[in-house]
Amino acid sequence: MDQQNLLYYTLIFIWLLPFTFGRETPASNVLNTCLDGKYHKKEPGFESELYSQCTPWKYRSCCSNSTSKSVHEPLHHNFNYNHCSSIKPLSDECRKHFIQDLCFYECSPNVGPWLVQVDMKIRKERFFNVPLCQSDCSDWYNACKNDYTCSSNWLRGWKWTPQGNECPNQETCETFENVFHNSTNFCEKIWDHSWKVVLDEKPCMKIWFDSKNGNPNDAVAKYYYENNSASLVSSYYSNFSFMLIILFINFALIPITH
Repeated sequence: MDQQNLLYYTLIFIWLLPFTFGRETPASNVLNTCLDGKYHKKEPGFESELYSQCTPWKYRSCCSNSTSKSVHEPLHHNFNYNHCSSIKPLSDECRKHFIQDLCFYECSPNVGPWLVQVDMKIRKERFFNVPLCQSDCSDWYNACKNDYTCSSNWLRGWKWTPQGNECPNQETCETFENVFHNSTNFCEKIWDHSWKVVLDEKPCMKIWFDSKNGNPNDAVAKYYYENNSASLVSSYYSNFSFMLIILFINFALIPITH
């Protein structure tokens, strides 16, 4: 094979890579998917009797009826939100917002674009940097800022016992306001950056919504999926153009032999 044909076939191979080995997951899978967790359903579906704060997801849910009830129990999967009760019991308003957040985690079919793999006993995936509306974050923080906690990271910052999560050694209970200082810091750090707070003017997730008007998070997931896909394609072909130039330069420098 001469040098000109070799260059030609090399360029075709590089151009076809994203259509073969690098093919993206279909949008229907990413935008209608359940987190790979021990208590999550395999795929979203209708649930007629989702409980209380989880009801917005009943038309397309990743949580079962029983899971939605478990979310509202004092201990959900052995996790105690009321870990500073000796100082002050967790307020009903604060607990309501944490339950709404937990319902989102258990029930939402819209987190596909933000799923990353993890190696944990109860799940193989988590969501990371999901855009949360600033107003939702502020409401959550304001409901909890006068309540107490002993950890700034509720995903990792615990001493675990057979009875559940306990305050780490040497850590004392302080108000959420003293621990986190502001709403953005609270929402982004409480679950180890599961959330990323964005202005309401931008596409962002609602933790709570009226399901009679549909799920507003469907459009948010679609927006970010399409924008991420467009960015990946643009990045690939920018790199392809650069490689094309390098190949032509190398080809031009190769002495022609007869």
